[in-house]
Amino acid sequence: MRAIVIVLDSVGIGALPDADLYGDEGSNTLVNTARAVGGLKLPNLEKLGLGNLADIEGVKPTESPEGAYTVMKEKSPGKDTTTGHWEIAGIVLEKPFDLFPNGFPEELIKAFEKATGRAVIGNKPASGTEIIKELGPVHEKTGALIVYTSADSVFQVAAKEEIVPPDELHHYCKIARKLIDEMGFKVARVIARPFTGVWPNYIRTERRKDFSLDPEGITVLDLLTRKGIPVYGVGKIGDIFNYRGITENWKTKDNMDGVDKTLSVLEEKKEDAFIFVNLVDFDMKYGHRNDPEGYAKALEAFDQRLPEIIERLETDDILFITADHGCDPTTPSTDHSREQVPLLAYGSRVKPGSFTERESFADLGQTIAELFEVGPLDNGVSFLKEIIGEGQR
Repeated sequence: MRAIVIVLDSVGIGALPDADLYGDEGSNTLVNTARAVGGLKLPNLEKLGLGNLADIEGVKPTESPEGAYTVMKEKSPGKDTTTGHWEIAGIVLEKPFDLFPNGFPEELIKAFEKATGRAVIGNKPASGTEIIKELGPVHEKTGALIVYTSADSVFQVAAKEEIVPPDELHHYCKIARKLIDEMGFKVARVIARPFTGVWPNYIRTERRKDFSLDPEGITVLDLLTRKGIPVYGVGKIGDIFNYRGITENWKTKDNMDGVDKTLSVLEEKKEDAFIFVNLVDFDMKYGHRNDPEGYAKALEAFDQRLPEIIERLETDDILFITADHGCDPTTPSTDHSREQVPLLAYGSRVKPGSFTERESFADLGQTIAELFEVGPLDNGVSFLKEIIGEGQR
């Protein structure tokens, strides 16, 4: 038996009741994207029941869905990647991660400069590709480190590999992680962002490295691995959980590489296991860049590959497709959006049709804990009995 959770990063489906506190009234990533491009072509997600969750142009409701479907609300404060994934795994945050819309405090930057012996340039929210284009020539001339943040709680340090070798950049990021923690800031991830090439066509390299906080509580990943049930991550799952509770993780270049690696895991790992996948292109490449056309194409590309995933499911497997927050590409903001997310479940044991709306993402983690009989978690309400009949468990 395997449980597979695929997180379509940022594919929200409507503003949460408290969205006004985040400036996200009216956000609806799926519905607004579909409207902006004149309709989405998602026949395979449509079969599972996606069109029954909202009025998504081009995605019809169906009276005979092949999957179970509902929406999940986020209980934790925030609307970022780490918060969403941690809650899926069973952690509900009391205090949100710190964000830095005006850059990092002077005390932190000065301490970082002193500890590394290098000046800092940037120190503002920015697109990673844009800020290295803007400040790369200054960095090459002076050796100063490019520091920036984003809509997530991240302290990112970019440097050209020929000037600051990746190992040295990783060391600087460890220094940043230590300083941030000692100063009492709650930053989810410190990220090394090495790049190479010639201005203005710099290229970020695969030697990125994340230095994350450990999850603040026990996750379903912890419970599973303690009982000897492997947890396989695809994409940035390992980084999000600081590799705690992760048996093995495969980094990905893009969504299609993520699908390819998921298919490989499904082919090779036949034992009882939890397979946790993040597909980030929706968020990183299109949501933050207000590109609904690109967002739509990415959704359609995933939909076209979905049958390959379904074909590789074993009799007892259950596939869940969901998201971690929104990032509506049609609103003026390039930030994430505070949204509920779709939840689709599919498998030979799953009863098709609608089931109760979930009050927390943690319900999914609690369901997986019950499925493998390793729980319970501190948060969440299992919906296993709603989607699987008594004789099927």
